[in-house]
Amino acid sequence: MIREEEVFKIGVINKPHGVKGEVSFTFSDDIFDRTDCDYLVLLLDGILVPFFIEEYRFKSDNVALVKFEDVDTAEKARMFTNIPVYFPTKYMDSISEEIISWNIFEGFKVMDSRHGDLGKIVGIDDSTINVLFVIEKNGKELLLPAHEEFVRDYDKDKKIVYVDIPNGLLD
Repeated sequence: MIREEEVFKIGVINKPHGVKGEVSFTFSDDIFDRTDCDYLVLLLDGILVPFFIEEYRFKSDNVALVKFEDVDTAEKARMFTNIPVYFPTKYMDSISEEIISWNIFEGFKVMDSRHGDLGKIVGIDDSTINVLFVIEKNGKELLLPAHEEFVRDYDKDKKIVYVDIPNGLLD
């Protein structure tokens, strides 16, 4: 059984495309194209289920058309409409030591070297050229640039990212 801490969200299935079981998939992270992982994890009725990718092609910068194994009709594909898509974190380790996806930090606690606990990352805002961590603490929201220069280290097991934020950035 796949647990929530073993995956991170990368997008959502939109709707069927064509009549052969292909689906339109809007993604916020193209990590599935940069690794050797041959499946995606879908959240069906509260259960994380792996689906093997038969093939995919990009339709735009953030939309791909995906054909899953054993999904051969539009009717079968329709059951995936509006279903969240996740990627297994274990494939992140095999790529490199550098940070290749900011989405992996969603749900992590942020600890700054000067300011201490900044809160929990509840989202990643990549709507602009500068990706931002959306951090929440005590009902307040903080936007922090997601930049490798600020991230000193992270612990995937404890779900903590350690940062060193320049003076004045939080003011």
